[in-house]
Amino acid sequence: MLASHNLTENTYSEILFEKRPCRDLSGNPVEGLFNAWIILNNPQQYNSYTTGAVKEVILAMREASNDRSVVAVVFTGVGDKAFCTGGNTKEYAEYYAGNPQEYKQYMRLFNDMVSSILMNDKPVVCRVNGMRIGGGQEIGMACDFSIAQDFARFGQAGPKHGSAPDGGSTDFLPLFVGIENAMFSCTVCDPWSAYEAIRGGLVTEVVPALRVNGEFIPNPLVYTDQWVNSKGQIVYGKMKTGEDLAKGKELMKSGEMDLAMLDQAVERFCTKLLYLMPNCLSKTLNSLRKHKLEHWDRNKESNRDWLALNMMTEGKAGFRAFNDGPKDKREVDFIKLRQLLAEGHEWNDELIRAVSPQCQ
Repeated sequence: MLASHNLTENTYSEILFEKRPCRDLSGNPVEGLFNAWIILNNPQQYNSYTTGAVKEVILAMREASNDRSVVAVVFTGVGDKAFCTGGNTKEYAEYYAGNPQEYKQYMRLFNDMVSSILMNDKPVVCRVNGMRIGGGQEIGMACDFSIAQDFARFGQAGPKHGSAPDGGSTDFLPLFVGIENAMFSCTVCDPWSAYEAIRGGLVTEVVPALRVNGEFIPNPLVYTDQWVNSKGQIVYGKMKTGEDLAKGKELMKSGEMDLAMLDQAVERFCTKLLYLMPNCLSKTLNSLRKHKLEHWDRNKESNRDWLALNMMTEGKAGFRAFNDGPKDKREVDFIKLRQLLAEGHEWNDELIRAVSPQCQ
């Protein structure tokens, strides 16, 4: 009888955990060997993770890591809209805002989720089935590889909504895209298309997801077939504008989203991993992961402390604005906020009400 190294017998209610057969080079299922699929299951809220889901991801990563029959882990989300958009803003606004002691405990769990990916004994592939934003970007970058459908968007949201991307992005993103691109993404929060992400080195592979008349075509909303415009500016991967965008939207209406090519790409990649020496693969991954861990382990605890205290000020204002504001206005009045702070106004409920979208 083989010993179990799991901490507990796991049951999952907020995520999905599936073992799918590995496939050989001919595409045939391999007896007794599997890829573990860990799937965020909150599509109504763009696969944002609740406290309960974070706990289950930690347990699932540990279970997959310990399972002798598992070759690789695929980390993804339900649907075609989002891999993950980060923490559940409803829970943030209604429970954690104004409660730094509680949010600090939550951030312990979040940090453990990131570490459970970085310390997995199996290679972890992020199947980017849609938006990868905020904390979703951070847990995605903790993975070893990313394969994306070409409507996916990548980016941060922290400074827009009352936080800092200190759950991994300030540690990992410069390693992927360089310091200046990381500065841009983490501060301005403009998202990148999947094609910009692969050009910048953020993902391993990008595949089409729109099927028109039975054929897969590249995302018609972004420039995918040219590098520079008539002004000499790089436009590859950037969102189209004007007439080009209108034409792209019309073409999109005539098709349907289909993630078959994404699934095929993920399966092909997992098959590549199958045909490697398992211990040599694990050692190589761990050696390369040290570059992430060097920054992550140095900063995660102090970042956790700051993020907790921030829930008394900008976090409290920002998350409540996002949760309670109208759909077309989910940010605080930044100018009003800066004016009040310049006048020496203290952080209190009066200030938060004054800058909230409900009062504008």
